[in-house]
Amino acid sequence: QVQLVESGGGLVQAGGSLRLSCAASGRTLSANPMGWFRQAPGKEREFVASITWGGSILYIADSVKGRFTISRDNAKKTVYLQMNSLKPEDTGVYYCNVIVKLGVPLYDNWGQGTQVTVSS
Repeated sequence: QVQLVESGGGLVQAGGSLRLSCAASGRTLSANPMGWFRQAPGKEREFVASITWGGSILYIADSVKGRFTISRDNAKKTVYLQMNSLKPEDTGVYYCNVIVKLGVPLYDNWGQGTQVTVSS
C-alpha cells in the first residue's frame, strides 16, 4: 500500500499562485502515472492533471489549461501541481492518486487532501 500525503494548500487571492506537493511513502509505484484531482463543495471530484513516470504530461483539464502544470521528482517520490493565475472556482480540496488510466484513480481510499481557497 502506498501512502500519499498532500500539502501546500492555503488561502490565496485571485491571480495568486500555489504549489501543491504529494509525497509518497510505503510501497511506492514509481513506474505508474500520478495525478491530481480536486473536489469543490457540493460538486463531484474532478480530474485535474496527470503525469507519466518519465515526466511527460498526460492530461491537463481544460478548466486549468495554461494556468496549472504538473511535475514529479521520482528521487523524492513527490508529485507537484503548480497553480498560477488562480481563480475562485479553483477552490476545493486537492488530492493526488496513482492513475490506472486517464481519470481513473488506483486507490479508493483518498488521503486528507489539501485545501485550496481562492478569494475574489
